[in-house]
Amino acid sequence: MELGEALRQALPDRPFRFYPAVLSTEADALAWSRAGAPQGAVVTAGYQASPRGRAGFEWEVGDGLAFSLVLRPRPRFPAAREGWVYTIAASGLADALGEDATIGWPDQVRSDGVPAGAVGAHVEVGPLGVDWAVVNVLIHRRDPELVARIVEAIEARLAEATAPVLAAYLRRCDTIGRRVVARLIPLGPGGPAASGTAVNSSVDGSLVVETAEGRRLAIPPQSLGLLEQELRT
Repeated sequence: MELGEALRQALPDRPFRFYPAVLSTEADALAWSRAGAPQGAVVTAGYQASPRGRAGFEWEVGDGLAFSLVLRPRPRFPAAREGWVYTIAASGLADALGEDATIGWPDQVRSDGVPAGAVGAHVEVGPLGVDWAVVNVLIHRRDPELVARIVEAIEARLAEATAPVLAAYLRRCDTIGRRVVARLIPLGPGGPAASGTAVNSSVDGSLVVETAEGRRLAIPPQSLGLLEQELRT
């Protein structure tokens, strides 16, 4: 069965677009969202010329699959919590990949210690809070049924209360407890950076880093350029 038809069958009764080839599913999903795409709309493609993840970094899809999902949070959450979309998206991806999946804040998911997927998000903020978001998801295999599970899992986390989502996220997040260097946007030799031990993640999606001087800094995912972590031994 061709990929497009397999995806359509895995995502029945859902607003859905499939392209044999496209610049990026994100670009199409953004245009569709601005034109009124409903909650849960999905854009997929057999080939993307320029698939993008967090902070606009280009993804290497290879034999995997990348797609975009439209979210319209209701009730809206405040603009100051726009980074929460990363917590929801990474949690849903990890849920769909299985019990052994772990999260590397803010956008990486591993299974049995091996990279299994990643997320990125474009969040549109209005006067009443987060109006909508496009979540981009990368998985390292072409599995239409997995795409359906991921979409459903992200929507389930979106509908859930904050406290249980954050608790589940923290149990999976293996960044917590590690020493990190967070290099912020704009990246460059003289760009801003924060270093210390990752001690928590908060309800706005930020990573809380405790410096050597005992200060606690909150790093929003949308401000992160690159996160360097020391390896656990």
